[in-house]
Amino acid sequence: MEITKIPNKLLAKKMEKIAIDDIKKGQLSWLISDMRVAMVENNGVGLAANQASKDLSIFVIDKKLAEENNVPDAFINPEITEYSKESDEIEEGCLSIPGYWVPIKRSKKIKIKAIDENGNKIKLKARGFLARVLQHETDHLNGITIKNRSAEISKS
Repeated sequence: MEITKIPNKLLAKKMEKIAIDDIKKGQLSWLISDMRVAMVENNGVGLAANQASKDLSIFVIDKKLAEENNVPDAFINPEITEYSKESDEIEEGCLSIPGYWVPIKRSKKIKIKAIDENGNKIKLKARGFLARVLQHETDHLNGITIKNRSAEISKS
């Protein structure tokens, strides 16, 4: 699976929500599996569907990171419902922007709701590196890259 790179317009577009029936029927299992493989092959910690040339609201995260935090590694139709006021700034890279690293300010803690790959609704709290990864991948599904985030910082 080829990773979609900027300036591909799909990376600047809000992704389409996925019908719960399609999830429960397992119609996305092949895509989730392919995305997991592509993420690992490209040394990523997360991969959004638009980075895999799919206009779908889904991302996967590193299996070890998910296991360490007792969360699923696939998030469908995710929505961050709460951001902590407390934030930090850490350098981030992106598979869609090879060789580009930039400090990005993000909330230290978030609350997120989504659907897992079995069609179950999930709500969870995340902090630290997990919260950062979930924010980065949710940004992708909303058509926002770290280049957009770094441009916001330079304007302020």
